[in-house]
Amino acid sequence: MYINLKIFLPYQRFIEKTNVLSVVAETPKGSFGLLPHRLDCVTALVPGILIYKTEEDEEVYVAVDEGILVKTGQKILVSVRNAIGGNDLAQLHETVKQEFLTLDEREMGVRSVLAKMESGLIRRLAEFHNE
Repeated sequence: MYINLKIFLPYQRFIEKTNVLSVVAETPKGSFGLLPHRLDCVTALVPGILIYKTEEDEEVYVAVDEGILVKTGQKILVSVRNAIGGNDLAQLHETVKQEFLTLDEREMGVRSVLAKMESGLIRRLAEFHNE
């Protein structure tokens, strides 16, 4: 008996694997292992490494951002904001490090624009209130 695993990002399907033997994910309470006969469940995921094992591959590592995992029957559906996969943890670490540096630079730019928009909105609301 196998698990069908699907990992979704907000804008695309990241992974769809059949014949998965096991899945290990990080939850707010620690690591959480799933085998094909485990009862159905729903859990939140924290940023960490999701590991799945298939007969064809050795362990496959997926760095995931926060999200949710749903197991129903033989299906595991994972929805996360961001994911990066790999078979080598050292390489995955470097890839994640570079990706988060890029995200941090973009987030700083977005936060600056949002702060300007918020201050403009507050100023306009104050002007409207004073009229």
